[in-house]
Amino acid sequence: MPYRRTTQLRLFSALREVLAEGYRLSQLRSDLLAGLTVGIIAIPLSMALAIASGVAPQYGLYTAIIAGFLIPFCGGSRYSVSGPTAAFIVILYPVAQSYGLSGLLVATLMAGVILVIMSLARLGRLIEYIPEPVTLGFTSGIAVVIATLQIKDFFGLPISEMPEHYLGKAMLLVHSLPEFSPAELTVGGMTMLVLIGWPRLKAAVPGHLPAVCVGIGVSLLLALWDQPVATIGSRFHYLLDDGTSGSGIPPILPGFEWPWLLPGPNGTPLEWNISMIMQLIPVAFSIAMLGAIESLLCAVVLDGMSGKRHHSNGELLGQGIGNLVAPWFGGITATAALARSAANLRAGAQSPLAAMIHALLVLLSLIYLAQWLSYIPMASMAALLLMVAWNMSEAHKVMEILRKAPYGDIAVLLVCFSLTVFIDMVVAISVGVVLAALLFMRDMASMTRVSEINDNRKHVPQPLATSWGVYKISGPLFFAAADRIFSELRVLTEQKQQIVLYMDGVTLLDAGGLSAMKAFLQECGLKGKLLIIADLQFQPLRTVARAGLKPEPERLLFTATLADAISMAQTLPEA
Repeated sequence: MPYRRTTQLRLFSALREVLAEGYRLSQLRSDLLAGLTVGIIAIPLSMALAIASGVAPQYGLYTAIIAGFLIPFCGGSRYSVSGPTAAFIVILYPVAQSYGLSGLLVATLMAGVILVIMSLARLGRLIEYIPEPVTLGFTSGIAVVIATLQIKDFFGLPISEMPEHYLGKAMLLVHSLPEFSPAELTVGGMTMLVLIGWPRLKAAVPGHLPAVCVGIGVSLLLALWDQPVATIGSRFHYLLDDGTSGSGIPPILPGFEWPWLLPGPNGTPLEWNISMIMQLIPVAFSIAMLGAIESLLCAVVLDGMSGKRHHSNGELLGQGIGNLVAPWFGGITATAALARSAANLRAGAQSPLAAMIHALLVLLSLIYLAQWLSYIPMASMAALLLMVAWNMSEAHKVMEILRKAPYGDIAVLLVCFSLTVFIDMVVAISVGVVLAALLFMRDMASMTRVSEINDNRKHVPQPLATSWGVYKISGPLFFAAADRIFSELRVLTEQKQQIVLYMDGVTLLDAGGLSAMKAFLQECGLKGKLLIIADLQFQPLRTVARAGLKPEPERLLFTATLADAISMAQTLPEA
């Protein structure tokens, strides 16, 4: 019952569960502290992730506010914190370059619809069908791509536009490295040092805010020495409806806007038509699939940390609603962020209210701290994302698989990693899942065996006549194994006229296995041989019954046990 309850589709499922258990004032205090802690992490990260996705930093804050509030409110995970995440950068950045903010928001809307459909179709257990080498392969590949994109700002390289393909990006970065800016590198390096060293202090405040503050301080000192560095204020500008313009982030609440009327890649609205919608459908599907995988994987990890169970279909529904609503207020794609969610749980979160409080803190920072946020250096943003990329890569798990896992798992991981970096993440996941499935079927097929047991006195207590052969089949008798098994049987039974197939070890019989069995039975009939099938398990027995295979005198017989078949063999005359 607990499993069924967590796979049902219910709106507000996590919040309902917490309230049904009884929500107390002490839990509210814990949620407030956790929400404030995660909010401090989310403010700089949301801006950095928006910039890396190809849009202005305020759109990352809008995402953390709108989707970051709605998803925990409507979803099925107690501790997940949603907002912009690093995994989406490899999808969103090309979309922003080709279709602008408008295309990005429309693609997010479409992805929200797909996520809602997935929840209605009860696909919440999707993550169970994606092997770990696949997820590690594409997440580590995404981490490499993200880290590569941050080198430009971390080193202050004079690059105006990056090539489309990864190798082109890497070659351009290598050629531009001699022109790095010592000032930008100093700011990025100091930010990185604080991020690396801060956890050793075991302070209650996360290291993201102190690291950014150090970056701001170093950049201000460098400016005094005529060594200016690029900041959010110098890189981004805004123009409000009343004609007010400024640098950095507009200190206003996100307002309702039609996503398709927002600027395209050249600053003017796109001309929407069926062709453009069709071009965005694969992108929206990619966003939805990655969002589902990221969110469900995050929820599974949090379940392991907390001992609770998430509502998988409810979480998909919450993610779909968040991505449906956020684009109307300028929010880009959102999903559950594992690092922020884990920090939320470790900070003492008790319910989805903690994630909702985090969204409110981001809202307050947008209103009251926008002027100060414009001082954040771009090199500090790059340092934050480099750290995110490193954590996302899970290098220790990758090395563990490379050292100890079977060769098939290693091949799947390397293929997914390579395809993610050099071609496309969706292709990587698709090929990885198919390759993993094929390798799994190969391994399962190799486990299916047939052996002669005439001389096994445990199964055949008394010797049978020489015309009798007793054979045991063990393992799933499915399409990948069936032809091999019955080919071996043809060789083994060539000199036998009466054959007993002991099938208590056959747990699965599919259409391919049934077809191979029928072909073997037909050959036995043509040669005048008798076939006795003994001890069929439930699933194979049901398959045989549905296929209409019935006993035929002197051709095909069925017995409930091997002992019955042996007894029959001892009473029937020798052929």
